[in-house]
Amino acid sequence: MTALDRFDDVGVDLDDRFVATVEIRRPPHNFFDGELIGNLASTFEALDEDPRCRAIVLCSEGKSFCAGAQLGGGGAKKNAQAAPREPDTKAPHLYDKAVRLFRTQTPVVAAIQGAAIGGGLGLALMPDFRFAAPEARFAANFARLGFHHGFGLSVTLPDLVGRSRAMELLYTGRRVRGEEAHAMGLCDRLVPLEGLRSAASDFAAEIAASAPLAVRSIRETLRGDLAERIRIATDREKVEQERLQKSQDFREGVRAMGERRTPSFTGS
Repeated sequence: MTALDRFDDVGVDLDDRFVATVEIRRPPHNFFDGELIGNLASTFEALDEDPRCRAIVLCSEGKSFCAGAQLGGGGAKKNAQAAPREPDTKAPHLYDKAVRLFRTQTPVVAAIQGAAIGGGLGLALMPDFRFAAPEARFAANFARLGFHHGFGLSVTLPDLVGRSRAMELLYTGRRVRGEEAHAMGLCDRLVPLEGLRSAASDFAAEIAASAPLAVRSIRETLRGDLAERIRIATDREKVEQERLQKSQDFREGVRAMGERRTPSFTGS
């Protein structure tokens, strides 16, 4: 196992075009927790220091790109959209690890083959570009579960689709399929599923063919204070998630999800 490919749930492949393919390996739905986000951040930071890498393709093994957070002991499906809290309060919060992803320096292209739901949508919006299959679907379904969104979506979602559309998606939690996502700017290119990864990789190779110092400098200029804005946003998102987890509506939202029924919220 190499220094880059040292995590069971994150695979890395470097090709001769200076493109690294980073694959999340928790199929079929690639639920995340603090460990996975930390592993991704460590991998991206290592690639920043590797002269063989000038661009990254982020993809996932299995049916979903990332169907949300998996935390606690109740199993992946039960905890798919649970609010992401770390069990050890002395350990870095999951969102602190997410900020590390936004601080990395190498351009990233996401290849989104399936669901990017809840925190998985937050992860999908971290890269510079998103290539998606028509089968992909996107949802910020936090309010349908009775709590606040996270993973920096307060910043990334309105930056991509505008404030009004972002509020619509966050208030309603509705699912958006690939075609609509492309039309609203949530993804940059729509590509048939069978050619998705190769299209993302070819585009990453175009980036990698440019002067790497110039690309990093341009990226730093254009992204500006994005990572700091994410840090500030996630500081509030953490507080609001913890507050709303104590509500009756949150308990009802989680119950309704498990029972596959429409929640009945009371505002308490």
